[in-house]
Amino acid sequence: MECSTQRGVVTKVRNFPQRQELEVLVGQEIVKALNYPELTGPCQLHDQVFLNTTAQELKLGTGGWHYVFATLGREHTLGNQGGHIMKLRYTPLQGRVLSVEEELSPYHTTMGQAQDLKGLVVGVGSLHSMLAPLAWVLHSKLRPLRLVYLMSDGAALPIAFSKVVTELKRRKLLTTTITFGHAFGGDLEAVNIYSALLAAKHVAQADLAVVLMGPGVVGTNTTWGTTALEQGVFLNAVLQLGGIPVAIPRLSEADQRSRHFGLSHHTKTVLKSIVSSPVWLPLPQRLQNFSQTMGELTQLKHRIRWEATDEDFAILGQSGLPLTTMGRGLEEDPLFFHGVVATAL
Repeated sequence: MECSTQRGVVTKVRNFPQRQELEVLVGQEIVKALNYPELTGPCQLHDQVFLNTTAQELKLGTGGWHYVFATLGREHTLGNQGGHIMKLRYTPLQGRVLSVEEELSPYHTTMGQAQDLKGLVVGVGSLHSMLAPLAWVLHSKLRPLRLVYLMSDGAALPIAFSKVVTELKRRKLLTTTITFGHAFGGDLEAVNIYSALLAAKHVAQADLAVVLMGPGVVGTNTTWGTTALEQGVFLNAVLQLGGIPVAIPRLSEADQRSRHFGLSHHTKTVLKSIVSSPVWLPLPQRLQNFSQTMGELTQLKHRIRWEATDEDFAILGQSGLPLTTMGRGLEEDPLFFHGVVATAL
């Protein structure tokens, strides 16, 4: 694995929950950088910092950010939260968390006794951009609601990277967040998808739960080389733990890539080849206009439920939330959002 680094001086600092947005002078250029204080300590004006610049050099979709991995001349010591479960293990940025399952956790006994989800409904999708519209519609229909978000490590690892999560928490559209695998920074930390699901039910007391990766997704233009396929693994986990699994479909009528037009090939691969038993698959009636997709659906042996989504889609724009997917908004790719709305109904 290769990475590139540069050194610069901090010229501006903006503080947010669990992250800092910086402007850094590198050579003669001002660049944007993110700092996660829990990992590397807080940055101040005029600090000299080392930046990981790899993603920007490769022109990947990081939102234009470099990342601070050290501040010259400043040490950062462990806090007093306890815990011994390591995330980012065996890397220079490995750090401990207090995992919900471990012995020092106040929930250790509860987690030791938890064995099933007792019918908890769990929506599982493949893109972080599904979270905001799903939370908005669910709360408009089902207030009050304890919605718990489980963030996987399929894309961004720090939950603090998501401005959407920060806003949803501020507006109380999310009750609790749980990060599992090597994702970190949630209200609760968990070792894997199974314990994260059990924590959602038995610790966070979820009415509903949703599992999605953080911002970003890994893809290779191959059937199997994408982190989006974690959707199938997580749906299986819900099945195995006695929950009610609901697949959130990835839909598009604007994506120029034929493999993502209509029902995405990622969703089809999950439902055809990974999920072990039938799951619920809500779909918008609007999708019935896509003849090719309608033919493909006959091959899926799942519990398809057609939903009228026009009315709820029409009020999504009133949410005041950032509603985009792959850079496209409500008007540019309405079918994507109709698919999420169908799940919420």
